[in-house]
Amino acid sequence: MNNTARILLGHGSGGTLTHQLLAKSIFPLFDNPILAQADDAAVFSLKGATALTTDSFVVQPLFFPGGDIGKLAVCGTVNDLAMMGAAPLYLTAACIIEEGFEISLLEKIIRSMSRAAREAGVTIVGGDLKVVEQGAADGIFINTSGVGSIARGRSVSGHGARPGDLVIINGHIGEHGTAVMAARQNYKLTTAVKSDCACLNGLVDAVLRAGPRVHVMRDPTRGGVATTLNEIALQSGVQIEIDEEQLPVTPAVRGFSEILGIDPLYLANEGKMLLFADPRSTAAALAAMRGHPLGKQARIIGRVTGKGEPLVVLRTAIGSTRILSMLTGEQLPRIC
Repeated sequence: MNNTARILLGHGSGGTLTHQLLAKSIFPLFDNPILAQADDAAVFSLKGATALTTDSFVVQPLFFPGGDIGKLAVCGTVNDLAMMGAAPLYLTAACIIEEGFEISLLEKIIRSMSRAAREAGVTIVGGDLKVVEQGAADGIFINTSGVGSIARGRSVSGHGARPGDLVIINGHIGEHGTAVMAARQNYKLTTAVKSDCACLNGLVDAVLRAGPRVHVMRDPTRGGVATTLNEIALQSGVQIEIDEEQLPVTPAVRGFSEILGIDPLYLANEGKMLLFADPRSTAAALAAMRGHPLGKQARIIGRVTGKGEPLVVLRTAIGSTRILSMLTGEQLPRIC
């Protein structure tokens, strides 16, 4: 007989079981004065410009090398705020849980969320819990929302790319997509690949405090670097050229991609950022990034060549060029 404690439909009823689950498995792990009020909404104060974002996470498998759905949910939302130049402050977390899900696994995920939030310096101040029938949620889905404050004078947007801007990335690409795909299909890689899942707000703050003229920041998650560059080109009405020889790809990710016929430029990342900066500021930006643990391998990978019909091209190692289009279809579903 399996005595493992599991989620029951009654845990989503709003009654005694719900309160017992919250009191034992969730509230203690997110312990903070705002959440402890247990009101219908969290109350806090903000000054100046404010950023707000929300995201949902359905990754499969729930646990993968380098992270899990809980860490991913926190880091993904923190990073969306940071890419706008905001200092992330408060998050909410809503969980949709499948009946029969092990409570010990739920607690493991909640601990991971709590640890990631603590490391990022954000507070999880509210949330929601729903339980659905077996087969309706594939374990657990998580939605997180976040708010952050933007310091006076900071203005970063996908609309801000300008001709002459240099494009910088903080490290190797494609690691999250590779790690999740390998774990899902149980591929045995010669060299283990871990997801790069990480909260980037500390790195962003270090760069912006260094004073460079940063116009765009964006984390290349679903669709990878190529799709994100196309989004920026579209928003800003610019043309971008990327140097293939400067793209940081580990041998393990490159080999995995070649075997499966996948371009690393379209693989998801969860701890990388693309930064567009005035060429007079790139030295300061690179120095600040390389001085942070998440930016030690930062490098320039391209530039904005001019205004015009939105376009992203890749200059290959042999000197030719090819157009990098936005990802069509879904290369790898359930990646985040």
